[in-house]
Amino acid sequence: MAMAARRGATANRGQLVGILRGFSSSSSVVDSWQKNKEGIAGGKPLNLFSAINQALHIALETDSRAYVFGEDVSFGGVFRCTTGLVERFGRKRVFNTPLCEQGIAGFAVGLAAMGNRAIAEIQFADYIYPAFDQIVNEAAKFRYRSGNEFNCGGITIRTPYGAVGHGGHYHSQSPEAFFCHVPGLKVVIPRSPSEAKGLLLACIRDPNPVIFFEPKWLYRLAVEEVPDHDYMLPLSQAEVMREGTDITLVGWGAQLLVMEQACEIAEKEGISCELIDLKTLIPWDKEAVEVSVNKTGRLLVSHEAPVTGGFGAEIAASVVENCFLRLEAPVARVCGLDTPFPLVYEPFYLPTKNKIVDAIKATVNY
Repeated sequence: MAMAARRGATANRGQLVGILRGFSSSSSVVDSWQKNKEGIAGGKPLNLFSAINQALHIALETDSRAYVFGEDVSFGGVFRCTTGLVERFGRKRVFNTPLCEQGIAGFAVGLAAMGNRAIAEIQFADYIYPAFDQIVNEAAKFRYRSGNEFNCGGITIRTPYGAVGHGGHYHSQSPEAFFCHVPGLKVVIPRSPSEAKGLLLACIRDPNPVIFFEPKWLYRLAVEEVPDHDYMLPLSQAEVMREGTDITLVGWGAQLLVMEQACEIAEKEGISCELIDLKTLIPWDKEAVEVSVNKTGRLLVSHEAPVTGGFGAEIAASVVENCFLRLEAPVARVCGLDTPFPLVYEPFYLPTKNKIVDAIKATVNY
């Protein structure tokens, strides 16, 4: 083992939360965010997997210590996110691993502990559980247990999550809440191609272990203009996607597209919805959510994961603690059901736009 360099940063608003949860931070990447955030408009149309591929090319090109590895990544991966990497950077920096998620995560810990950027891919989030011990008991605690003498903060674990229309039990799960319970980890979920590129580069350069969940439903479905250049978006900083006055909606990843549709339907019925993309689940932007709820007096949280123990419960509890006197109705949660993810019954399991619209009406009319 060797001491890794202090690298990257957390977002300005999230720095205090980061310190409390044992994160490391510096000013270098924050300065870079400030320079780049004004210049992310424009570019050419890309879908989400192509934007991620572009980010990986940039990460490997700008840092000779960066490595990409996982099952089948050398030929592009099952979703083609790593296409062209091995041809450009060689098999010493982009390589396949055995079918062993625990081994992938353990190797990432060792590689990052030597001061490298370990960009590991778990082929599906449903398969991340064998790696849980290495992620939770090694990566998340490495810096803490050594009194900051050593760290493996250069780890980014990419993994596709969520519904895809035909994935069934083992290719559709949303396990983000498991990792949100672990101090020392960051959890990030993008909603679109331009967000995916900027957030992934920020995760790779952040000095803390990050789990980067990619909404596989949007790999080819989501298309927007993505700048060609190198840019990062701040972690732990939510975005108000749509301003409103009657109710606040909070979500992340692919679910935001469903929530946007629900907001449009509600607007036609005279209900003004404010929609917030959390982006980073840990450490999350409490301030942005609380400011919005204090304005609207109502909150609805929606995610694909089962409702019980989902991260929506943490958001709801925090809002009740800090915005109680401003609430006009109970916090609503529209989430997946407390069952294994189904195959033919997927439409009944998912938190659809109609379910969200019904919850919006019930909350506003409470």
